[in-house]
Amino acid sequence: MTEYLTIDGGQIAYDVTGTGPLVVLSHGIGDHRQVYRFLAPKLVAAGYRVATADLRGHGESSMNWTSHDGSGAISRTDVAGDLLALIRHLGGPAVIIGHSLSGGSATIAAAQAPELLSGIIELNPFTRTQKFDVGAVFSVSRYRKGMTRLMGTMIFKSFGQWMSYLDVAYPIKPADFDQYIAELSAKLHEPGRFAEFMKTGKSTPADAEAQLPKISCPAMIIMGTEDPDFADPKAEGDAIVALMPAGLGRVELSEGSGHYPHADSPDRIAELAVAFLSEHARA
Repeated sequence: MTEYLTIDGGQIAYDVTGTGPLVVLSHGIGDHRQVYRFLAPKLVAAGYRVATADLRGHGESSMNWTSHDGSGAISRTDVAGDLLALIRHLGGPAVIIGHSLSGGSATIAAAQAPELLSGIIELNPFTRTQKFDVGAVFSVSRYRKGMTRLMGTMIFKSFGQWMSYLDVAYPIKPADFDQYIAELSAKLHEPGRFAEFMKTGKSTPADAEAQLPKISCPAMIIMGTEDPDFADPKAEGDAIVALMPAGLGRVELSEGSGHYPHADSPDRIAELAVAFLSEHARA
């Protein structure tokens, strides 16, 4: 059942299932919270209270928010504030599992409110400022395919390029992939939704990168080895951990996964997440 949290500027849509220590799941750009349809039940079964939220402007959350810096963007800092508000509303502390842009938001939330976070898990995160790897465009075909489609999406505001990107970003297709993409397409065709998605392209991970040295809770970075967004996914994970205080972070891999390991390999992600939660989640 969808619930709504009213925050200054709008409403965040979310749902909560299960009992136990709180885990908050936050998705990436151009998506909605149903991307966690496989992972969330596994975490509930393992004994956790799982809140799954739609990003501002996405899914069933409201549109036309005012960004923290007045830029009109949907930034990692904005999303971090939304997630912290949700944790306060539900009663923390919590572990945030954040994908892509929300991985950076998890870092910011952990740095801003350490009393509310007992750990963070980042799935294929954009937490560091990226540099376009020209050499990899020619030598790594999945990177070439992913980057050209992502750039086409943002530069030309192309819905078709986004759909083409998703096909590349899921090298392992869930059984319901076609149905999921059809439902996501319908959501993004709702008036104003695609324009809200485009606001994510106005932000960069610089705000999240600046907070990496300031976190104080344990962190796990999970990278799909076939993620088309990074020329070398493991190296990206390692670089994120290297910017954290020593001993807090570690990198795990999901072999064969693309940019959405929580949907294409939920058993692997649940295995890693439950092991992390059993050590660090607390009521």
